[in-house]
Amino acid sequence: MYYKQYGDTDMKVSAVGFGSMRFDEDDIRAGRLDKCADVQVYAYSKGINYFDTAPHYCDDKSEEVTGIALSQMDRNKVYVSSKTNFGTLETNHPTKQQFMDRLSLSLDRLRTDHIDFYHMWCMLNLKEWEAHMEALYSFFEDAKRQGMIKNIVFSSHMQGDDISEVVNTGKFKGMLIGYNALNYSFRQSGIEAAHKNGMGVVVMNPLGGGMIPRNPKLFEYLTEGTDLTVPEAALRFVASHKEITIALNGFTKKEHVDDAIKAVENLEEMPAADIVKKYQNKSSLALNDLCTSCGYCKGCPKDIPIPKFMDTYNEFILSGDKNSMTDRLNYHWHISPEVAKTCIACGHCERECTQHLPIIKRLEEIGKLA
Repeated sequence: MYYKQYGDTDMKVSAVGFGSMRFDEDDIRAGRLDKCADVQVYAYSKGINYFDTAPHYCDDKSEEVTGIALSQMDRNKVYVSSKTNFGTLETNHPTKQQFMDRLSLSLDRLRTDHIDFYHMWCMLNLKEWEAHMEALYSFFEDAKRQGMIKNIVFSSHMQGDDISEVVNTGKFKGMLIGYNALNYSFRQSGIEAAHKNGMGVVVMNPLGGGMIPRNPKLFEYLTEGTDLTVPEAALRFVASHKEITIALNGFTKKEHVDDAIKAVENLEEMPAADIVKKYQNKSSLALNDLCTSCGYCKGCPKDIPIPKFMDTYNEFILSGDKNSMTDRLNYHWHISPEVAKTCIACGHCERECTQHLPIIKRLEEIGKLA
């Protein structure tokens, strides 16, 4: 395993981290949590020492699974991260006791007395970040003084310049952002600012929410000069950034762990600016228009499965053929385009979208296919 320094700390972390939100769905539903934890223990045996989890992941079982795994590891040799925000606290005006209760629940589930990296979770824009800072940051500081958390970090879906503004406050030891071969040109300034300020940079969605593996021909340029598969090369692309500390990958099987470790063997790090120069003319995709399937848009009041429709619209972006959307809906999702017509344009999905995509307009286009 290749290791990197986490920001200006003395912590050495694996270049690949374990993203604990992709456990086998059947095992989660059946309560086979030990089987899921076995994958984490296997990753630990192979040198992965950073495990990321959160409330609500995997039917709210992810922290429990991770706790089972941690009980089988040397806790002094691994780093664990979890998260909180207004959503997990179920209020926009939380008290310190509500914050501490939520943190204590995570600690109990994780079977540990501290969380190494505790995130102010999912900051979509500066306004939301400012509200969370005002309401929560002092609680994070209190928890840190009590030893319940070791480092205050944040998770963001903002673009590069806004991320830089948060970074430059000096309030955080690290950050977690979405970064991959689809959107790197829009997030570059953010990771550069964090690195310059001595922060650790952890990346989620290095495979674009599965978009890259599903379209290997479009991304085969990432494999040039290697013996890697497209998913492995996409993971290496992220890990090779000098400014990026950890590339989080979701693992369902032990074989997935082996693939990720292969991706960072003999890793050569490069500055982000050099990587952009190397790859910026390799792809003709409208990179930031593609939905990365994060799923935050769920919860439509008309029960429209928004993520499935946005996945369908990706097919149109990738192929330029609107008929591809009909095929995707009919043969993959088994949904009629008519469902898109039930949208009432309430805006809930667009407010939740981490990429600020025009979801309502896209649903309208898909509905016209009916």
